[in-house]
Amino acid sequence: MQKIFLYVVLFLFGNITAYAQVRLENPSFEGERQDATVPLGWHPCAKGTTPDILPGFWGVYTEPSDGESFLGLITRDDGSFESIGQRLDPFLDEKTCYTFKMDLAYSRSYSGYNMPLKLRVWGSRKACKQEQLLFETDFIENTEWETYEFMFTTKKHVKYILIEAQPAPGVFMSYKGNILLDHFSVFSLCDRAEVELPVILQKL
Repeated sequence: MQKIFLYVVLFLFGNITAYAQVRLENPSFEGERQDATVPLGWHPCAKGTTPDILPGFWGVYTEPSDGESFLGLITRDDGSFESIGQRLDPFLDEKTCYTFKMDLAYSRSYSGYNMPLKLRVWGSRKACKQEQLLFETDFIENTEWETYEFMFTTKKHVKYILIEAQPAPGVFMSYKGNILLDHFSVFSLCDRAEVELPVILQKL
């Protein structure tokens, strides 16, 4: 009887632990290095999205922070930008606090798309929709990889995430820029009970 009880407790604890973390598919954007290619596990969202699996193209030779490759997203001077997304399984619960980490950088030599950008991450119940702004970065102007940690609280269930490159805060004109992404973490439950707004906890 004691053994059966122990097995039930371990089973329940294992399931709680599993659902306390939501993992992305291909979080380090692994794949054959090539331009104009969406990594496995992700789908394009904004019109004209042709991300690059780097390094080795468009003058970008930065070493990955994790694995063998990373992703490059750009904005253009016509106002268009690149964004990608994926379906979460399991999804993020509503009114729940999560933390998340990612490695970000930018390249000074991205075939003319050489200005720094910021990154926005949205949550939604449908693919490629901008329903909830989960968090956004500051101006990413570091050329070496830096790890950023975020904390946010969902308003509703999040079944899909959308990641988009955007011009720097306070800039109201379109320009050619880039942002490099690698080594996304799991979404983990926060220790804090509630967070009113998306915040950057720290740059690690």
